[in-house]
Amino acid sequence: MNLLKKDFFFQDVNKLKGVGIQLSRYLKKKRIEKIKDIILNFPYSETNRSRLSKLNNLEIGKIQTIKVLVKKLYFPRVKNLPNRIVCEDETGNIDIVYFNSREGYLRKIFPLNEWVVISGKVNFFRNKYQISNPDYVTSLENQDYVIKNIPKYSLTKGINEKKYRSICDQVTENLPKIDDWLSDDFIKENNLLGWNNAIKKLHTSLENDNNSSSYRRIVFDEICANLLTLAENRKRIRKDKKEKQFSKIFSKKIINNLEFKLTNDQKKVLNEINLDLSNDKRMFRILQGDVGSGKTIVALLSISNVIESGYQCALMAPTEILALQHYKLAKKIFKNTDTNIIFLTGKTEKKEKIKILKDLEHGKINIIIGTHALFQKKIKFNNLGYIVIDEQHKFGVNQRTDLAKKGGSNCDLLLMSATPIPRTMMMSLYGDMDLSKISEKPAIRKKIITISKPEKKIKEIYSFLKKNIDKQNQVFWVCPLIEDSKFLDFSSAKKKFNEINKFFPNIVGLLHGGLEKDEKIKVLRKFLERKISILVSTTVIEVGIDFPNANIIVIENANKFGLAQLHQLRGRVGRGDKQATCILLFKEGLSKNAIKRIKILKNSDDGFFIADEDLKLRGFGDLTGYQQSGIKSFRFADPVIHSDLFELAEKYIFNIKDKVNQKKYIFLLKLFDKADIINFSEI
Repeated sequence: MNLLKKDFFFQDVNKLKGVGIQLSRYLKKKRIEKIKDIILNFPYSETNRSRLSKLNNLEIGKIQTIKVLVKKLYFPRVKNLPNRIVCEDETGNIDIVYFNSREGYLRKIFPLNEWVVISGKVNFFRNKYQISNPDYVTSLENQDYVIKNIPKYSLTKGINEKKYRSICDQVTENLPKIDDWLSDDFIKENNLLGWNNAIKKLHTSLENDNNSSSYRRIVFDEICANLLTLAENRKRIRKDKKEKQFSKIFSKKIINNLEFKLTNDQKKVLNEINLDLSNDKRMFRILQGDVGSGKTIVALLSISNVIESGYQCALMAPTEILALQHYKLAKKIFKNTDTNIIFLTGKTEKKEKIKILKDLEHGKINIIIGTHALFQKKIKFNNLGYIVIDEQHKFGVNQRTDLAKKGGSNCDLLLMSATPIPRTMMMSLYGDMDLSKISEKPAIRKKIITISKPEKKIKEIYSFLKKNIDKQNQVFWVCPLIEDSKFLDFSSAKKKFNEINKFFPNIVGLLHGGLEKDEKIKVLRKFLERKISILVSTTVIEVGIDFPNANIIVIENANKFGLAQLHQLRGRVGRGDKQATCILLFKEGLSKNAIKRIKILKNSDDGFFIADEDLKLRGFGDLTGYQQSGIKSFRFADPVIHSDLFELAEKYIFNIKDKVNQKKYIFLLKLFDKADIINFSEI
């Protein structure tokens, strides 16, 4: 195979012998398009063909290997009848049956009166042993190829084990020796293997359990490729900019007029952001805060400093109702100042929108708040210096880079997220950003009382709700499903709405993902304006929206939710100064893990601790939210099992400072499909 050393890995699979157009299509279904995809497609198990069985010891339904003498070949001339080869050993005989096979091919692999080795699943038909379409038939000279434990790969229709094995063997046997990017000392110190050795072992020795040296080596490489990509992205976006000059007099004036005192965490984070804003490098920071920790006020205070320095600011939220809430808060804290704050969404009337766009371009607007409509191409700023984006934890690396370009070279960027993410995941998702974290809750916020109740005591809850509604308090009632399911024994929002409406007529609303966007906003506004007292909902309750009079949340089938999701739902209440209560309803017969989750939630309101515990209890593969965030792009690495390798990779990447030496990592980046993110001409 005359392919260059590193080019070998990135050739199309059809360069391999025996891979034509049809087979290429089948392989593509398994996402195998390049030779490197075969290299990284490790076997998940093995087929034991290592023992030769006598015909009188065969077990029906099992894959077995036999050595037999070919006695007769039958090729019926009647359509649809199978071809049959009669074979024997000293203990008995067996039929080898083929459907739709060519006579010439069968005569070639089954020479009369010669011994052959056959491996396949044994059946019993008409009082006789039979193997239909065996996996392997070979001569005694080649028996070592069959009589062994053979790696088992996840395949798709149209590709059998024998065919895929021949392709895979071509690759592993012709594997060029790659100069390792890790030093021998580093490999030895950390109980890893050299790259070439690890790949061969993973395909031949089935060392693909999570803690084998060979598997850990590939995991480490994958994490490094991810972190190296983020590190390069960080260099690319943290370009030089003009320093923003501000005295903080404006922000201090606003702080003095607040109805509450900032927490120590808020002060610390505000200082971190201010230092970045006044730096000569662009800020690219994520502010992570637990539910109700006061992130938005910190963002608005930092905005006041940017306005003081003569720049415009944009604050974007994912939904209109959340953007409107931010707008109202901004108007409140900037009152009695000459700050011009404008609200813009896709629903803004055309005439008003034209005026806003004109004023924005001429620098008459200081702060613009809205949804993603803020970043349409036709919207032009006069001097945009700061972008704040709330609840955009699903942005990928490329999206963040594109966003950073929007404001030009002097624009700083702050992302905010109320979703506590475990450290290993944070590192993997946001390694190109600086991190600020608020854990401390404002003094006004009381700890939410969390109790658990079996569903059979639901009438006690109705009495409790009535007393609170009489005191002008509001209630969330969360169900896992929209409608009843034949397959899942979960409560549905529609059924619960009808049930609760009988007890509390005319004061119950219904919210779920099946509603149109306008209808959702209408229901939420009714609740916000206290026109309804109980909101029955699925988990679509908006993250980050303050409902100050909602101080009770009932979560049905609480045992079916993850810890982090329960904590996020619980955070919808207790946003005011009243005591809030979270009631976890469950069916009897809870699993041990479900009991643990409920106990943890009752004993802690620290979202970061809860996120870590959730990760430990549920495992990485079961955390849907994180998968949606992009973390599931990891093919081999698991933040729970391989947390030590995440930390090791972080230190390793941090110590790569010489750009020239980074060239040796290009192969690694291409191997894990990160090449499109890095501009190789820059390194």
